Amino acid sequence: MTKHTASHDGAHSLAAKPPFVKPSFARSTGRRIVVGLALAGLSVVPLAGGARADTPAAPDTVAAADARGRGTLVDVVDLRTVSAADAARALVEDGWDAGAVRDDVVLRRLVYRTVDAQGRPTTATGLLALPVHGERRLRVVSYTHGTELYRGDAPSTSDETWGIAPALTYASAGFAVAMPDYLGQGEGPGPHPWMDISSETTASLDLLRAAREFIGRHGHTTAREVYVGGFSQGASAALGLARALQSGADPWFRVGAIAPISGAYDFGGVQLPALLGGKPADKPRVLYSALLLVAFNRLHHIYDTPADVFRSRYADTIEGLLDGSHRDDEILEATPNSLDELLTEEGRALLERPTGALAAALRETDAVCTDWRPRVPVRLYVAAGDEEAAPANTAHCRAAMRAGGVDVRVTRFGADVDHAGSNRLGTAAALRWFRELAGRAG
Repeated sequence: MTKHTASHDGAHSLAAKPPFVKPSFARSTGRRIVVGLALAGLSVVPLAGGARADTPAAPDTVAAADARGRGTLVDVVDLRTVSAADAARALVEDGWDAGAVRDDVVLRRLVYRTVDAQGRPTTATGLLALPVHGERRLRVVSYTHGTELYRGDAPSTSDETWGIAPALTYASAGFAVAMPDYLGQGEGPGPHPWMDISSETTASLDLLRAAREFIGRHGHTTAREVYVGGFSQGASAALGLARALQSGADPWFRVGAIAPISGAYDFGGVQLPALLGGKPADKPRVLYSALLLVAFNRLHHIYDTPADVFRSRYADTIEGLLDGSHRDDEILEATPNSLDELLTEEGRALLERPTGALAAALRETDAVCTDWRPRVPVRLYVAAGDEEAAPANTAHCRAAMRAGGVDVRVTRFGADVDHAGSNRLGTAAALRWFRELAGRAG
């Protein structure tokens, strides 16, 4: 994999994080393991009546003890306190902007009650990052992460700068940061329902509730307005959370501003044609297409057997490979480099002309820009050089919102900025904006 350099908005040169690839496999990535942040020797702080965080409660256990309700804490795991100097060093070495770093950051994994994609009680995990010397009343950022194939790469279990960089960025600037792992990632049970906006929304909202509970126990309060951001998969998840907050899904929190980065907001109308037409790089085309079929089939039954849509060489293995327990290098080695090698004619036809359950699921996924009108400021961030999320997704989202009377501002990065680079630049830009808004709000 090659490094890409960007010089937009005063940012550092960017060493791109290849899709789903770890440094040992990619040879050249810019994703560096931060020795000082290695999540070893964790201490577990069990709450009264809760399960231990290193052994998450099974869904049936949660169902039997769900009187406390969604968003309540089960466990808190102290991960690490990162000095401002170490945070700045880690961010700079991985190509992020460290210009706003001013405080030490404490990282914790929260285990909390939520519901699964069918609405049944379960648990999930997420990362809570707090400034060590934060004000008594903390402003909150919810940041939803991009696609990770291996559950251990989710924010609360990641040992790489890439996984926690947004948390370090926002928390070191004074914000409380909630980063959900999503269902089935981190240390949550079950498979991950990828690009399922409903469950991404509930996991994100319930983490905010758990974070508020924890913060309140330690002498602080949270502002009601949440600044909502996210990247790639998390861009759509961010819009889902913002929509829920605006609709009154929580009695305390409400959305204050929305800043998604490089989303596939129109998966059916833009992203799928881009995948099938060969615009994204070959390996991402294969992995995103496989993930879409496997993950959506778990929820919506879009094929009867894997052999219906995957060629015989992969039909017996692909669902197991994408169960969240396999590291990226295993998946990369065990999957082909082209869609023609992966898909049967029926599988390709299903993606080219989605019908039935798949078409209905895609309509729900793509509704994050079309079925509501944000009443708070919205900024979208996109890179012309994005090799994974087609930039036309952002144009379609902006057009849909503007048609509904929403004034959406788009920040465009140049053709020399790739997908990973857009996250680095977009996070820095969103932080500057959130700080401006927080200053105005007093």
